[in-house]
Amino acid sequence: MTGPLLIVVFIVAYALVSKALAKTPITGPMVFVAFGLLIGPIGFSLVDVDLETEVIQIILEGTLVVVLFTDATVIDINTVRRSLQLPSRLLSIGLVLTIVTGTVVAEAMFGSLGFWGAAVVAIALAPTDAALGQAVVTNPRVPAPIRQALSVESGLNDGIAVPLLSVAIAGTIGEMSTGTDVITLMLREIGIAVIVGVVVGLVGGFLVSACYDRGWMSETWQQVAVPLIALMCFGLSDPIDGSGFIAAFVGGIAFGAVVRRRYPELTEFSEAVSYLFTMLSFLLFGVLILSPAIERITWQLILYGVLSLTVVRMIPVAISMLGSGTKAVTVGFLGWFGPRGLASLVFAGTIIAELDPVENQLTLDLIATTVGLSVLLHGLTAWPLSHRYGTWAARQDEDMVEMMDTEPVRVRMRVTEG
Repeated sequence: MTGPLLIVVFIVAYALVSKALAKTPITGPMVFVAFGLLIGPIGFSLVDVDLETEVIQIILEGTLVVVLFTDATVIDINTVRRSLQLPSRLLSIGLVLTIVTGTVVAEAMFGSLGFWGAAVVAIALAPTDAALGQAVVTNPRVPAPIRQALSVESGLNDGIAVPLLSVAIAGTIGEMSTGTDVITLMLREIGIAVIVGVVVGLVGGFLVSACYDRGWMSETWQQVAVPLIALMCFGLSDPIDGSGFIAAFVGGIAFGAVVRRRYPELTEFSEAVSYLFTMLSFLLFGVLILSPAIERITWQLILYGVLSLTVVRMIPVAISMLGSGTKAVTVGFLGWFGPRGLASLVFAGTIIAELDPVENQLTLDLIATTVGLSVLLHGLTAWPLSHRYGTWAARQDEDMVEMMDTEPVRVRMRVTEG
């Protein structure tokens, strides 16, 4: 049996038991990463794919774009606006301090990286991935503003990190830009992305609604249009120096604001596509990144991975929440659920494309180890901790109780299938 056919058979087999697995601590990413390890270099070596192949990077980037857009469509902008201080603190103070702390720890532990090499590692591991904590952001027991804050953070922090990663890579190869250039680059990328995302999302939403209502558009193509509009956001923003990832996320919010209430099931196809390719991305991670790195993983790499998921993430989040009135339990919850996943894998591909993979093997191994630990640890804790936190939140004062959703929440396909 060939490698590609084996992968197809495995995906079908997983689909057959997905609902049963959803009742266990075993998540989809854990299963697909494990299978990737099984058929990768340290396993039976059944798949021979080059990580440097452009197709792999396209798959990873395309998956992230569709996931960001689809997840953003269910975000209630009014809820976010009422509790804007949480995501804004996470995306400003929290993100900056996470990168700084990660850089300091990486350079202290692995002096051979140098400052810019350590910065590359820290930035690549700074973005969070809501998909690895999907049980958290879709659990109605968790207060809506907390879920929205984590969703907004994971949707925007990878786009913000893109120009920073470019600067760190430039510093690594001795082509460092000035501080003014960095700020200008970030503002331009974010500004262009927001404009493109809002325009494409709103126009796309209105066109889909109008054409469907007039009977010009079939229900099937209405569903298919959603991931295509997501790719349009990226495709129109990226060539003009905007962040395609931010454009996709903002576009999803704008699109959802137009269609969410009228067509609540409109994103079902997009959810299925994004789920499938997210799992495929984790399988590729197991085969192409984690499997080759297994034999090189040392206790120092594991220690950095643990620190990256705890100290490097949780202390900056705690500092960012000072003065907000957020209770310690909530701060700890926000700090822990900062999984590293798809965005870090995309950044790993960028590092391979921009830098010599052999000379930067340590960087890739650090990313592989940390993401692997995140898949395992956040996967195991997402559902039980979100329920415990939800129970705690319900017992708090009236302000916390009012934060709870009173409307039923439609559980996304990714959750019901594990």
